Parts: sequence; structure tokens; C-alpha cells
Amino acid sequence: MYTIVFLASLIISIMIGMPITYSLLLSGAATALAIGGSATNAQTVAAQVMRGTDSVSMMALPFFILVGELMNRGGLTKRIINFCNIFVGRFRGGLGYVTIFACLMFASLVGSAVASTAALGAILIPMMVKSGYCKETSAGLLASANLVAPIMPPSVPMIIYGVTAGVSVKGLFMGGIAPAVYLTVIMCVVWFFVVRSEGISSHAPKLSAKEIFSSFFEGLPALILPLIILFGLRGGVFTATEAGVVAVVYTLITGIFIYRELKLKDIFESFIAAAKMSAVVMFLAASAQYAAYILTISRIPQLITQSLTPLIHHPALLNLVLQIIIILMGTCVDVTPTILIMTPIMLPLLKAAHIDLIYFGVVFTLANVLGLTSPPVGPVLNVACATGDVKMDKLLPKVIPYYIFQCLLVAALIFIPELITVPLKWFNS
Repeated sequence: MYTIVFLASLIISIMIGMPITYSLLLSGAATALAIGGSATNAQTVAAQVMRGTDSVSMMALPFFILVGELMNRGGLTKRIINFCNIFVGRFRGGLGYVTIFACLMFASLVGSAVASTAALGAILIPMMVKSGYCKETSAGLLASANLVAPIMPPSVPMIIYGVTAGVSVKGLFMGGIAPAVYLTVIMCVVWFFVVRSEGISSHAPKLSAKEIFSSFFEGLPALILPLIILFGLRGGVFTATEAGVVAVVYTLITGIFIYRELKLKDIFESFIAAAKMSAVVMFLAASAQYAAYILTISRIPQLITQSLTPLIHHPALLNLVLQIIIILMGTCVDVTPTILIMTPIMLPLLKAAHIDLIYFGVVFTLANVLGLTSPPVGPVLNVACATGDVKMDKLLPKVIPYYIFQCLLVAALIFIPELITVPLKWFNS
């Protein structure tokens, strides 16, 4: 009965257009009224809502969001693009490879696919179109390549999963490095065949020796930051939250004193934008914690666990079923709500099946972010459409080849856990 009340209230509220945050609060409140007793106590509700954001690891979130805002305004983004152009721009379809590697490098600084698509799309899509690339092909490549952003540390979804599941955010960050590389390789391979199937022969604009020299040394300060974060985390110099603070300070110094493009007005606007985005995520985390508490006392996770109990002795199969559910959810629910809703439900199953929570978190995050390029929601698709001035129905066919191989990567990570666990042991050693 409680399961029906919770799911019915959640689905109906989402269908009528209510924001997911309020939908979670409403479904939790409706289920609490059905349960009665202490579940409806106002003090209990307030305590659970506060608990959703009361985490040191969650404090990393606003700092990394702020880094992305400062980078966009401080000139770091275009330096990364110019740096990539030096090495891969000369190949056939060179601007495509520049886009792929720029997404990887930008991901190591931002951690958000939507932010990365907006920042890079405004520069790269017009550049590709001007060089003779199809507008839809350019936007599709950019949207798909930016799925690396929530996988490569610092990853915003991994921070949220780590807090929700109670596992090491640092471990998740280290575990995301290898899959981010796999995604980049897949993008390059698929783009290689797309270039030939569409007859693309354009190269990136040829650079003079002076331009190569200038782009290389101008790009180095921007690329030092991810190295500071990764080596600092691996060496135990600072925590994930402290890494966020270090990243903000470094970005401010680089934007103000090295590139000299970050003005006081830009800093003020960055703080406001980061505060607004952080508030949205924090409020969502708070409402999800209350919903998770109601789910727990109503024993809904236990009921779901019982239905999947036969799969506990087959961890890979259980993992596959869970990831399929997540991919399907991603077509209509954004990444953060999916993590906050599903993590408390899946934890009992994962522990019973002895599935490593950090390994699962990496695969879970990847399966989640596939929804960013899946209609009808597809936040990254919508941003790519807006920045590239293309229609969704024209963009989707260009995304499908990448999406298929990204799904195959999820399957490979499920059945060959060593693709994550072996590099993770090395990074943590």
C-alpha cells in the first residue's frame, strides 16, 4: 500500500509539471500521512531535511560549480581549445578531435556536462560550422563528448552519490579516471568513422609556429589545475572539499593575474550563478533525504530488495538489471534526482550481493549520465540545440552512434569490473 501511495503521488506530481524537489516532498508527505505516527512529526521532518545537506563532502559541490563559472569568464576555456588544436587539429576532421579532447580537459575542471556543453558549444560549434562541418553533426559530437564531464573528476554527480551512499568521494573520483579515458577513446573511434561516412575533409585552421608556441604556453596554466587536483587527492594532501577550495583560488589567480580577463564584475556574477545552482542542488538533496527516510520506515526498499533477491547470488546480472533501470529512468528524470531517489533503494541490494559501492558508483554515474543525451528530457541535448541553433529531430540521428557505443561501454564495465578496479587500485596506491 505504501509503495503505491509513494509512487502514485510522485508520478502524478511529475506528470502535472511540478518540480522534482516538490514532487519528492509531496510524495514523502503523502506516504507519511498514510503511515501515521512519528512519520508526520514536524521535528522529524525538519531533522531529515537538514540531514540531506549536512555533509562536509557536499560542501565541495558549490566550489566546483564556482570553478566552472570562473573558467567561462576568465579565459581558461578558449585556452584549452587552442591547446588541443596544437596536437589533433591537423588530422582529417581535426576540429572534431579538438572538441573531444577539449571536453575531456574541461571536464577535469568543471564536472558538469550541461555547463561544459554551454561553455564549449558557444565557441566550438560556430568554429566547426565556419570550417565547413554540418551544424547538426557538430552539435551531436559536442553533446555526446561532454558526457565525460560527470565521469572525470571532479564530478558533481559522484559527490552527490558519495554523500548519499556514505562512500569516499575521493575513491569515486579516482575510479572515474579510467572510464573517462575509455569514453574519450570511444568518441575518437566513432568520430573517425563519422568523418569518413559523411565525407568530412576539413582540418582545423593551420597554425603558424608563433601561434603554436603561444597556444601551448598560454594553455599550460589552465591545464595545471586538474593535475593539482588529481595528485593532491591521490597523495592525500587535501580532501575533495579542500580540492574545491584550491581549485577556486587557483582559477581566480589564473583568470586575474595570468590571463587578465577576470574582472570584479565577472567574479561577482560567478558567485551569484554558483550560489543559485548550488541552492537548487542542495534543496533537491534535502527533499530527497526526507523522501528516502519515508521510504525506509515504510519498508519500500526491503520490498524491492525481496523482489530482486534471486539475483543477489549473481552480482553481474543484478548490476545489469539495475543499470538498465537507471538508463530507462534517465529518459525522463535528470541525473541528480535519479541518484538521490535510487541510491537508498539500491544500497541494501548492493551490500547483500557484496558489490563494491565505489565500483558500482562509477558505473551507476555513467549509466545515469546517458540520460543527458536521451529524449524527451535530455538536458545536454537541449543545451546543444540552443548553442548550435539546431532542431532536436535533426540532432538525434547524429547522437545515436555515440550513444550505442556508450551503452556498450556500460555493459563492458558491468561484466569486466577490472576495467575500473585495477586502475582504481593503482590510483589509490
